[in-house]
Amino acid sequence: MSVIPQSVSYVVIGAGVHGLSTAWHLAMELAARGRGSGADIVVLDKSGPGAGASGIACGCVRNLYMTEPIHALLRHSVDVWMNDPVAFGFQQVGYVSVGEGNQIADYERVVASQNRVGYPSDLYVGGEAHAFLKSIWPDFKTDGIDVALHEHVSGYAGTRQAIRGLAQKCADHGVRVISGVAVTDYVVEGGRVTKVVTDRGEIACDLVIWGLGAWTPLHWAKLGRPERVACHYADGSTVEKDMWTYWRLLEGEVYDDRPYLTAGGMNPPVLHVEKMSTPVADANGRELRDYTYLYFKNGNERMDRPGLQGGTVPVKLGPRATVDPYGHANDAYQAETEFADYLCAGMAQTMGRFEGIRPNFRQRRNGGIGAFTPDNVPVFDWVLPNVYMIADSNHGFKMLGAGKLAAKYLMGDDVADLKPFAFGRYADGQTYGSTNSHSPWV
Repeated sequence: MSVIPQSVSYVVIGAGVHGLSTAWHLAMELAARGRGSGADIVVLDKSGPGAGASGIACGCVRNLYMTEPIHALLRHSVDVWMNDPVAFGFQQVGYVSVGEGNQIADYERVVASQNRVGYPSDLYVGGEAHAFLKSIWPDFKTDGIDVALHEHVSGYAGTRQAIRGLAQKCADHGVRVISGVAVTDYVVEGGRVTKVVTDRGEIACDLVIWGLGAWTPLHWAKLGRPERVACHYADGSTVEKDMWTYWRLLEGEVYDDRPYLTAGGMNPPVLHVEKMSTPVADANGRELRDYTYLYFKNGNERMDRPGLQGGTVPVKLGPRATVDPYGHANDAYQAETEFADYLCAGMAQTMGRFEGIRPNFRQRRNGGIGAFTPDNVPVFDWVLPNVYMIADSNHGFKMLGAGKLAAKYLMGDDVADLKPFAFGRYADGQTYGSTNSHSPWV
């Protein structure tokens, strides 16, 4: 069992994507500026690296967001993924999203914003969208498709491999990652945390960094922060909302011995389909839902033979949820049979090759939960003067670059691309509004 230090400059809580990425980048920043090294940083996790959402995510890396400030953040994230794509298991196959006519204007704004920040993407409308899709997937059923977005630098990664890669980067730079240590409380003196209280003793520290994922609301409460927040919008309206809302993920695997390839024999881009006015029906014509929303890609980890991984809109749970045991270990948060019916039917309505694939869905423990912010957009900001929070609103896996930017900010840099995600936006009338999508992830 690793010995926890009695004192250390930086305590990072949570060994998921954000905790590990921030610790790694902070170690590099300290060394580069002659202000310390990775030996000044410890990462604590009550279970181990990737024990929460980071370790079981579907693994998509994309930039389909109607909230434009996120586009620059994802540009930094791709830079980090490409820093060592082998170590992180990153497959840069691209990302394709398709929709109906009611999303054309949204997609036009998204593509313009992405390209403006150096995230290359293309837009196809009408017949050009159909031709583009069939050039990749000849059996694509283009009825009801009016627009297609192609992100060139997106893709997917193996979640466990990414976590292993990040943990190794931390080790390479002298950061201690200690598993099996639960943070139970904080000693606050003069408005600052002076010690982190764990189930194995106290650690005196100068600065605390949260990469807590679904456990963020619990620690938020430990420091006496409010359960509700007044959200002021640019139009002058104000709505009081829960600070945190839990959603339950719906993702799973479909096995198929036929290779899932493009017309040119390549690994296809991640595909996202949202038809807001097109229902999904099973092979017998039974309507399963009055709209289409799904995403899928070639399988990666956790699959013992060829197949695909995908999912749909998560299920809202509300301001309370059980985080221990987490997601996949919790009987209450497993996907219902109806999810498998819907995913497979939606895939069959998207491509001819997937007709009749429902028997190939494997029911397994695959659940996860996430804590979303009041406007479903991340918050990166101070909770106390020396407690910095990375609350990703469950967008975390694809936002690997948040740790890179946070490290620079913690060193005193003025990081413009983090400013749109400050907690103060709710009071300042900059709360983000709802988007033209069924999903809180778009």
